[in-house]
Amino acid sequence: MLMMKRVTVIILMLVSISAFGQHKINTVLKKQLDSVMLLDQKYRDTLSLFMTPGKGDSIAKKLSLKTWQAMNHYSALQGQLDSLNLIFIEGVFHKYGYPGKTLVDTPANESAWYIIQHSKKIHQYMPIMKKAAEDKELPFYLYAMMLDRDLMYQGHEQVYGSQVNCNGLKSGKHECFVWPIKDAAAVNERRKKAGFDQTVEQNAQRLGVTYRVMTMDEVK
Repeated sequence: MLMMKRVTVIILMLVSISAFGQHKINTVLKKQLDSVMLLDQKYRDTLSLFMTPGKGDSIAKKLSLKTWQAMNHYSALQGQLDSLNLIFIEGVFHKYGYPGKTLVDTPANESAWYIIQHSKKIHQYMPIMKKAAEDKELPFYLYAMMLDRDLMYQGHEQVYGSQVNCNGLKSGKHECFVWPIKDAAAVNERRKKAGFDQTVEQNAQRLGVTYRVMTMDEVK
């Protein structure tokens, strides 16, 4: 009888420890992040159509605007949403730190990343993104993409080859290209380790760009 009581006590202790170790998902914040994500993409699909020949003209015609005016129109609308989203996410950072997988589950753990990736504050929040990736609260390949963008914005070579630029050639020629990569010969090995499912060549093709190795001497 005494042995049974001891076993029961041990089991209860293990259950308590297990329950303590489990983090409760913040469902309210999760729903808020889901809503933020919808706003982040609200006009981006439309804006992406302007990169396809003829699509932008069709959209502009429906608005009785020139193509560049229609593009600016949707960019302004998305910009307003982006500003509001950034204010919200910065508040979340202040209260919780990065809202990762433990706090909001997936895919809501990626929402804050998208908001910062589409902002002008990438460099400011790189440390929090790096920690989230290292703690497995955020997929590492997303951190890698943000690192590449941060390096490109600072005028440095990127590491993983995820970023494309369309206005940075010293020659003045308008051409989209994969931003210069540090040690380009080993980039696909780094991409694989980071969790990317495509090579740099495949990713460039997905973005409508023919990949070629570029140097910093060729870009602005």
